[in-house]
This record gives sequence, C-alpha cells and structure tokens, in this order.
Amino acid sequence: MKNKCSFRMVLYELRNINGNFMTHFFGIVFPNIMCFLLAKTVGSQVPEEVRQEVITSITLSMSLVMPMSIMLLGYGALYSQEVERGIPLRMRLFGYSEKSEITAKLIANLIFLTIAFVIFGLFQIIVMDIPKPAFSSFLCLVLSLYLLGIIFLVIAHAFAQIFKKFSITFGLSMFLYFMIMMITGMMGIETQQLPEVLQKIAGMFPMTYVSNDFASFWQGGSYNFMPYIQSLFFLGAISGILLLYSMHKNKRVHLE
Repeated sequence: MKNKCSFRMVLYELRNINGNFMTHFFGIVFPNIMCFLLAKTVGSQVPEEVRQEVITSITLSMSLVMPMSIMLLGYGALYSQEVERGIPLRMRLFGYSEKSEITAKLIANLIFLTIAFVIFGLFQIIVMDIPKPAFSSFLCLVLSLYLLGIIFLVIAHAFAQIFKKFSITFGLSMFLYFMIMMITGMMGIETQQLPEVLQKIAGMFPMTYVSNDFASFWQGGSYNFMPYIQSLFFLGAISGILLLYSMHKNKRVHLE
C-alpha cells in the first residue's frame, strides 16, 4: 500500500528547507538587500519624475529572485543531495510514492515562498518608497511568483534526477540563475541594452516582462499580456519536457 502525501510529510520537508542556509539567504535576505541597494544607487541617479517607476521596477525585479532562489537553487541543492544519497529510493521501499513525495515538497516550498514574500512585502512597506498597487496588478504579481516557483521546482527536480550529482545540478542551476538575472533586467542592466540575440533569448523568459513592463501598470492600466503568457507556456513546456525525460531515464535505469 502506497503512503499518500500527509501533513507530517509537509512538516518534514519544511524542516529540511529551514535547515538550508542557502534558501534563507538567497530567498529572503538577498532580494531585500539588493532591492535596497539598487534603489539607493540607481534610483538616486534618475530624474525625480521617473524615480518612483524605477524603484517599482527594481522591487518587482527583486521579487522574482525569491522563486528562483527557493525553488531553483534551494530545492535543487537539497533534492540533488537526497538523490546522491539514495534517499528517494529508500522512500519508495517504505511505501512512499514519487507523486506523494513531490507533492509534499511542492507544498512545503510554496509555504516557504509565501513566508518569504510576506517578509519582502513588509520590507517594502517599512523601508522602500513604493506606491500602493492596484489589486489586479498585485494579484498578477503573486500568481506569477507561484507559477514561476512551480516551474523552477520542476526544472530543479528534473536536473537532480537526470544528473544524480549535487555538484553538476548545483553548478547548472547556479549558471541558469545568474544568466536569467543578467539578461532579463534583474541586475540593473536593461534588456534593451543587450545584443539583439540576447534580447530574443530574454523574450522567452517571463521574468523579462515582469522586470521591464509590470511597473507601467502597477497602479492600474492596460497591458498586453500575450507575450508574457506565451513565455510562461514556453518555460512551462521546457520544464515538462525535462521532467518527462528524467522520468524516462530513471525508468530505463530501474529496468536495467
């Protein structure tokens, strides 16, 4: 009989996440520090009439760091170490299915992402001078963070299952993490300043549209969501393909 996902499994995964210093630093501390520093440096160099929009854009960009750090880096590091030690295989022997295990990990990581976002929001209210958003804009940001978090967790899970090594999984995840931050405008470099080839690559990532466009309708207004939705579907499709390949590869290994 297979054990289903339970409250105890979610608590167990939360304890694992809580014990990972990398998740705390990159998922909570890092985005708040970067948001403050970029707002003080970049924000002070722009004209007064556009300063608020620039600071809003910086805040939105740094909010994207949370799902990337918690799911792509943090989860990737933790799960790849578990795979390397053979823990998932032992879980199967004790009657825990892969589906229930992934469900518990996903719920735990989404809970941690929620906590990180609440801390980030309080930091913006207390420290940063960011205008109050329209409800629809705020809801759009929250949904984007959760969707991106799920997609990045699937990617990290697939990397760990494919390579089965912490060093390779973490190295690849870290490369993807900083590459995305650089080309999507999350590190102070505008996407329009990049070479045309990199601009086209950046257009495939949803983070580009959040970083560069969402500030324009933060307090309400219209926006063409089609390119953003297409990029979400593209990144989601890539994560799905990677997951299917990892499952196919592991199935072949078990058969052998």
